[in-house]
Amino acid sequence: MRQMLITICLMFLAVSARAELVVEVTQGVEAPTPVAVVPFGWSGGQALSEDVAEIVGQDLARSGFFKALPRTSMLGFPTRQSEVFFRDWRVTGADYIVIGRIEPGEGGRVAIQFELYNVLKEQRVIGQRVESDVNHLRDAAHYISDQIFEALTGLKGAFSTRIVYVTAERLGNQNARYRLQLADWDGARPRTILESKEPIMSPSWSRDGRKLAYVSFESGRPAIYVQYLATGKRERIQSFQGLNGAPAWSPDGNRMALVLSKDGNPEIYVLDLVTRQLQRITRHYSIDTEPTWTPDGKAILFTSDRGGQPQIYKLDLASRNLERLTYEGNYNARGRLTQDGRFLAMVHRPQGSDFTIAVQDLKTGRLDILTQAGLEESPSIAPNGSIIIYATQENGRGVLSAVSLDGQVRFRMPNQGGDVREPAWSPYLN
Repeated sequence: MRQMLITICLMFLAVSARAELVVEVTQGVEAPTPVAVVPFGWSGGQALSEDVAEIVGQDLARSGFFKALPRTSMLGFPTRQSEVFFRDWRVTGADYIVIGRIEPGEGGRVAIQFELYNVLKEQRVIGQRVESDVNHLRDAAHYISDQIFEALTGLKGAFSTRIVYVTAERLGNQNARYRLQLADWDGARPRTILESKEPIMSPSWSRDGRKLAYVSFESGRPAIYVQYLATGKRERIQSFQGLNGAPAWSPDGNRMALVLSKDGNPEIYVLDLVTRQLQRITRHYSIDTEPTWTPDGKAILFTSDRGGQPQIYKLDLASRNLERLTYEGNYNARGRLTQDGRFLAMVHRPQGSDFTIAVQDLKTGRLDILTQAGLEESPSIAPNGSIIIYATQENGRGVLSAVSLDGQVRFRMPNQGGDVREPAWSPYLN
């Protein structure tokens, strides 16, 4: 077990081809809400580079909570309220309809007017005018999806967020190429943040979404780097002898929890990013690893085998009081908290089974297993707390999958033969 934890801390070795991710819903809610997203009207000349309505429909459908009406089933393509005949839309089975129009502006900008209507009540739910650069229509579409999702569910949408993940490509002669990739939440528009011949691990977002911390082996041993997404600038934060791993930003962005073995054993440290002062916060002969902060920044959760098996503990930074949080199963690791601090997602292994993704209600203590036993790892929670994305194996290669916090919605992000690991979901982005 000790060797297993060391392996989790240090190694990411699966390699294969690079490919783009695409969300495929494998299980939605039992009765997803039918929504018709009508093609938006365009009053300009040259065709637009993106179909805004199609992206909105895909976002809503891929969330698992909605069913998008195919365009072939639409009886018309209204762009204004006066053109909407609710009786016709009731025939299609749609509960809601989204219409819109796009008008050209100056300097390569466009104005998008969208409206959401309740078909049964024949009432407008929301309407808004959105301005966008013509080259950023996908961002505008994700924003519109967020507004519709929140209006219909009461939950803030997360379609405008990003994910990062690690891929690898086998080059032959036992060589490999690793990439740290950044993409939209649905895998679209992937771009490479870092490429290396050596493993890349443990990407972690700063709370403002402007920086990434990660572990790179490019110097021959693990070192922690911070990369600024806007400029591409990066800096090495720590590179002591031994393990330098598992960086985790504090909520205020001024500190970073990390794992160092410079004193001989993997322990949790906190680095002040302003003063560069380093504070050791765990002292135990066991392995302490995988730190994550509570939303208020007052405590750190981490994985430790100090009880004989990997379990998740909570350490109050002011009092140094230590609390064990997990007891069910013989393995609980890689804990991640929802933004309200109530739910803890983790890699969980029940007695006599394989690794699953589970969530524990820290208020009631209830633990729910969300996935079938397999090789699940690296859970990361959407900022609205609705979805957990994680890495798993499918047909011998790594893919990303996701499950809702209540287990009702499942989707996967397969690619065309690649191998993907270490997903991390961004916070809300400004």
